[in-house]
Amino acid sequence: MTLDWHYLAAVAWPLAAALLLGLIVHWALRALRRTARRHAQDHLRARIAQVVATPAAVALPLLFLAIALNSTPLDPDLVRSLRHGLGIGGMLCLTWLLARVVGAVEARILREHPVDVEDNLAARRIQTQTRVISRVVQGTVILVGVALALITFPQVRQVGAALLASAGIIGLVAGIAAQPVFGNLIAGLQIALAQPIRLDDVVIVEGEWGRIEEITSTYVVVRIWDERRLVVPLQWFISNPFQNWTRTSAQLLGTAFLWLDHRAPIAAIRAELQRLCEADPRWDRRVCVTQVTETDKHTIEVRLLVSARNSGELFDLRCAVREGMLAFLAAHHPEALPRLRNDVEDVGAHRTRAAQPTPAPDHADTRSPGAETVTAADREGEAAREAAAAPPPSSPDPGATA
Repeated sequence: MTLDWHYLAAVAWPLAAALLLGLIVHWALRALRRTARRHAQDHLRARIAQVVATPAAVALPLLFLAIALNSTPLDPDLVRSLRHGLGIGGMLCLTWLLARVVGAVEARILREHPVDVEDNLAARRIQTQTRVISRVVQGTVILVGVALALITFPQVRQVGAALLASAGIIGLVAGIAAQPVFGNLIAGLQIALAQPIRLDDVVIVEGEWGRIEEITSTYVVVRIWDERRLVVPLQWFISNPFQNWTRTSAQLLGTAFLWLDHRAPIAAIRAELQRLCEADPRWDRRVCVTQVTETDKHTIEVRLLVSARNSGELFDLRCAVREGMLAFLAAHHPEALPRLRNDVEDVGAHRTRAAQPTPAPDHADTRSPGAETVTAADREGEAAREAAAAPPPSSPDPGATA
């Protein structure tokens, strides 16, 4: 069997030229992407080139091959199958490009609204909406692109027709199976629009204090204060109550309690609290109040109410105020600190005193007054009566003497 060199040349030359041109374009676009990456922070055109270059570096060689196939004497069925595969590749590249465009728009919005500023409430709101909506749009683009690519296969279209014939049962089963997925998707849209939480919000979730670190299409990552991460489904924030300390503003009030003696000088404590707050840069100059909120038979409860720009500074300010106030009282008003009043006695001395005999009381101290006073004549008459009543002494027994 002899080879038809003219046939091979007619097939090889267009394909080889398309491959060579595709490789040149691919390398050129990759070089363009590397150059654009270095200048992406300063120029909009560089950022656009960086987004488009990578998908185009794959799509253009596929386009050249599809054009070259029309110039070859290959079998029409084979050409149709090859062009179908190249068309699917081009469609996936277009889907890839659209997803990158959405990501680039998201990055631009996030870059124009940074959250590392003092008053970042508006920036956090915009960033939250942008991130959630961007994830939803990217997921929709990818889903539609893959679906369109699959529909081009006749077998898939037949399966789709069979599924449509039993759409009721399939829809019910799919709805039950996909309930968590669609529930999180809807919850994500609710969070993006209503914004019960935003990025960098301070929240209390399941008894844990933390900040919203990441919001995805299915879950939220909460960074706990001790650097743990709490992963919470999006639906949880829609169906459960939680605390948001930065819902409308990051400013907060905080308290520091002191239990002091009743002799505590409240006026001096109030003045010292004002001095401590004015000397601390974490105080936002809104609230600085000293109040006696409770009292009992041993101590009084003094509440020091202060304010700060955010929860982190408020916690540090409360600790500083508490420590400074205790140092002030210990140095200038030690009588204000609470104490227990007990009579403490040496046990050894108590035992020594208990072993000593108790002296008899003085009769003068126990004498009855007035008519009950006993005179000297009364004592002499009492002695005579006692002598008369006494029996006479008995004579000695003769037998006992013998």
